[in-house]
Formats: sequence, structure tokens, C-alpha cells
Amino acid sequence: MLTDAQLLGAAQRFGTPLYVYDAAELDAALARVRNAFADARVFYAMKANPNLTLLRRLRSAGVGFECVSAGELARAVKVGAGGGEVLVNGPAKSAEEYAEGARLGATFVVDRAEEVQLLPPRSRALVRVNPALKVSTHDHLATGAASSKFGVTLLEAPQVLEALRNAGHQALGLHVHIGSAIRDAGDFAAAFSRLTELKEAVGPLEVLDVGGGWSLDADLDGIARQARQAAATFGAQLWVEPGRYLVAGAGVLLTGVVGRKHTGRDFVLIDAGMSELIRPMLYGAEHPVRALWQRGEAATYDLAGPACESGDVLARDVPLPMPQPGDVLALGEAGAYGAAMSSTYLTRPRPAEVLWDGDWQVIRRRENAETIWAAEL
Repeated sequence: MLTDAQLLGAAQRFGTPLYVYDAAELDAALARVRNAFADARVFYAMKANPNLTLLRRLRSAGVGFECVSAGELARAVKVGAGGGEVLVNGPAKSAEEYAEGARLGATFVVDRAEEVQLLPPRSRALVRVNPALKVSTHDHLATGAASSKFGVTLLEAPQVLEALRNAGHQALGLHVHIGSAIRDAGDFAAAFSRLTELKEAVGPLEVLDVGGGWSLDADLDGIARQARQAAATFGAQLWVEPGRYLVAGAGVLLTGVVGRKHTGRDFVLIDAGMSELIRPMLYGAEHPVRALWQRGEAATYDLAGPACESGDVLARDVPLPMPQPGDVLALGEAGAYGAAMSSTYLTRPRPAEVLWDGDWQVIRRRENAETIWAAEL
């Protein structure tokens, strides 16, 4: 973990808001995944953080990529990934995504029965199953609920596999992904159990892809045991798709204190907000906060961003020593869906991103107003 002095030095050198990543933390998270899912193939869910430098590092470690857009497929190609290293996922794939996936020789994750007829000829494919489970995460992050837009039902899955074979495609097996930041390992066991109910209907499979979605403090070994048992039921190779688990803990958002304000609550005004980190507003996500200063007794504050939006609050009820303008706060667990979901709302430049790997490396330059409106006529 980067020290307060290192983080403060980065803020002083590169300015705030600033995304900072620790290469050692990324490597450690990947090692935990590999230790738990010993013989599984690992595909990184690129949507968590698509920075090219991070992608190159993961690919050099033998990780493939799960992509859900033409842009993500282009990033996979940019870092040299071949078809066997790429999955094409998503509930509403475009003609461009089918074509690029076919050109690469990627594996498609079929999300609906009608997609069988849309696949390029002789595609490799997995069938995504919706296990219809209520899971321990925010509703916006639950992708395996009966009401979600993802996957086919348990009853449909055998029929879709058979349709793939009849259409001349290579039906590799089944896929399940029940959500993100899931806290209860029992949710995964329940999903895997529902998949194994299909054994008699589908027979042996080449691949069982159990997705990702594990919270950062999940019982990874326990989840992996359940996943291996499910794969063994089908005689299948196990595939996993971690995204947030790999990169969240490696990233920190540094933000500067602008001032304080009291209305009905006590606020610390900061220079990062919903345009830099939308997860608190979108998911009610809570990020650990570190003050990079010591001064006076602690009091409790809400961290309010600069947007003219009442929801632009990155954290609530945070104990902080007396804040002053120019102080720096570090919001942890921000390596996933932080920079990736940042926006230019209010024509605010997206932050720079830097990587610590024994020295600082700028891996994305800070935007400015001109870069924001460059495509406008």
C-alpha cells in the first residue's frame, strides 16, 4: 500500500483530482485469484478499468479480456490480445462487435436465444444463464436476478446450446455472472448449484465460465472450491472474469480540500465529485477515506463535490482532523469504475492517472477544455 507521503507527493507533483495506482497491489490481487482458482483461465473484465498500461501489464501476466463494446475490443487489439484471449459479452451486441469478434476469432457470450442467428458463421460461444437469484449487493449491480436484463433462463439454456450446435457453432458451455461487489459467498454457491441442475439436460461441457463479482473481502478460496466442484460436474474447464477484484484496491482518488461549510450538516468541500467518481451517487458505494494531514481534534464531515447537484457527495459522516484549504484526502478502493466511469460533465477535465511501480509514470494525461470540445463542430 502506498504511504501517505507517497500519495501527498503525487498530489503535489501532478495536481488533484488525481487517480493513483499501485502496481504491487494489482499484482497481489492477481496472485490471490490465481492461488484460489488454480487451474482456471482468467479473463479481466475490462470495463472495471480499461487503461492501456494496466491492460498491457495484465496481458503480460497471461490474462485475457472480457469485452462488452467495440471500443473495448479495439483496446484488446491495441495491447496485442488474440482471439483466444478475448470474450465478447453484452446483452445488445452491435454488428460492429460481431464483425470484430469474428475477425479476432474471439469467443461470444450468447445473452439471448435470438443471438444464435446473429453470430458470425462457426463462432465459438458460451450461453449466459440467469439463475434468478436475489444477491447481497446493490440492485444496480445485481445481474443474476430474475428481473435483470442478462442471460437466458435455466429452462432455455439447453435449447440455446442445442440451437448453437445445429447452426454450426462451437457451443463451448455455460456462463454465469450474478453481479458485482457481492459480499455473501453463499450467493455464488447458490448460482453454481442452479447451474449443475442442468447436468442431465446438457451433458458434458468444455467450459464453465463463472464470471466474477467477488467483493474485496470475499472468501475467495471458498468460492473457488464451489466453482471447481460445479465445473467438475460438467467435466469442464473453469473460466473466471474478475474485474473490480483485480483493480479496485490498487487505485486511490486524491482530492484537494477547497474549504468547509455548515448548513444543516458540516461539509468539507473538495475538488473531486460525481464527474470523477460516480459510484457513491450511482450505487451508494462507500470508499475508505484517509486524511493526508494531522491537525487538531477530529470532527465529522460529509465530503461534497463541486457540481450543482445535491447528490454530489462522495462520502458521509467521515471523521477528519481539522481540514484546511490545500489539504489532500485519499479515497481508497477507487481503481475500478472510478476513472472508467468518469465524465466531462460541467466541462470538467477528467483527472490524470499515474502508476507507481518503483517510480511515478503518467498513464493518462489530464484533459483540458480544448480536448473536451475537440470533436464538437
